[in-house]
Amino acid sequence: MASIKLILRNDKVGKTGEAPLYLRLIKDRKTKFISLGVRLQPNEWDEDKQRVKKNHSNSARINALLAQKVAEAEGQVADLERKKSQPSAKKLKEAIKGKAATNFFEYSYARCEKQKTTLSPATYRNYVKYLNKFETFMGTKEVYFEDINVTTLKDYLTILSIMFKEAQREDIIPVTLYPFDKFRVKKEKGKRNYLSKDQLEALIALEVPQTGKAQVCKDMFLFSVYGGGLRFGDMVELQWKNFNAADNRITKVIRKTGRQHSFKLGSLAIEILNKYKTDNNQPEDFIFPLLEYSDQYFKDNFFRTRETERHNALCNFHLNNFGKTLELPFSLSFHLSRHTFATRALNNGMRIEHVSKLMDHSGIGITQVYAKIINEELDKAVDEYIG
Repeated sequence: MASIKLILRNDKVGKTGEAPLYLRLIKDRKTKFISLGVRLQPNEWDEDKQRVKKNHSNSARINALLAQKVAEAEGQVADLERKKSQPSAKKLKEAIKGKAATNFFEYSYARCEKQKTTLSPATYRNYVKYLNKFETFMGTKEVYFEDINVTTLKDYLTILSIMFKEAQREDIIPVTLYPFDKFRVKKEKGKRNYLSKDQLEALIALEVPQTGKAQVCKDMFLFSVYGGGLRFGDMVELQWKNFNAADNRITKVIRKTGRQHSFKLGSLAIEILNKYKTDNNQPEDFIFPLLEYSDQYFKDNFFRTRETERHNALCNFHLNNFGKTLELPFSLSFHLSRHTFATRALNNGMRIEHVSKLMDHSGIGITQVYAKIINEELDKAVDEYIG
């Protein structure tokens, strides 16, 4: 005869101090646990009476739910034992749940490996990184989809939501098992910093070390400011074959969008580019000598992503030091070159649809963020000098 009991798993206490409540099934000295989707503080559970204590705000409702769960489980066990003389503990558990429980980490890690070739290297690494963090947070790999409730999700919303949906698509878990619709995480709006005219001129005049890569990083930043706001990933791998000297035009497939992008360079961008032009330049050579060219770079996406991130970090290190020297009120990073290009172009009267095209935005709505910044700055100037 199988025995059923409610057990608060104090060995699985999370960061909130709550432990999951399980239905424990013992059959032939083999134990199975069934998650009930309830988490409690240890002082909220009465082990002897098998009840939630009154110090819990929803004790009455939860106790009614638990009584129903226990009654249903006992009924399922009794029915199965009548039909089959010696059902295993595993069969009894499956009969109670209606479907075998799915381990969240086993499923999610396997799913990441299955999609490794279709995801970008950066996305794949981020998925695995956040799964590792969540595993550390939970303190165990023995976590089932049923164990995860609202209190465990707030720091891991994105990756958990993806894995829940993937498991639902594969019919691993029911569509009703989705706790994300119970809350919304508000994201703080990031501020788009950019260099003003005076700050940009100060950076241009700043003398930087000629040893190492400091000068190259400065030139790449300024080239992006004057050359269409190219992202670092596209800047660092610009090759001489991407530059048509006959009409001073850059033509390149943009990494983020996969679209071929072509635009003419202005005189200041050409001046920077000419600093790196020599008689020995080969079409495959990178324009800015930050990376070393290799076949592996363009054939191995993981290597390409890793090298780009590594050199982006190096560039941001130098730029941050430049910003400190100039006493900028924000941290200077390469992406600010993109913001600076957009705000300068709009300030100088370029039509917003042209700015959007040059920045390879998917829609003009994205570019309008910069127009809003310009309007806010204008309002501020009116208040300060006219109001």
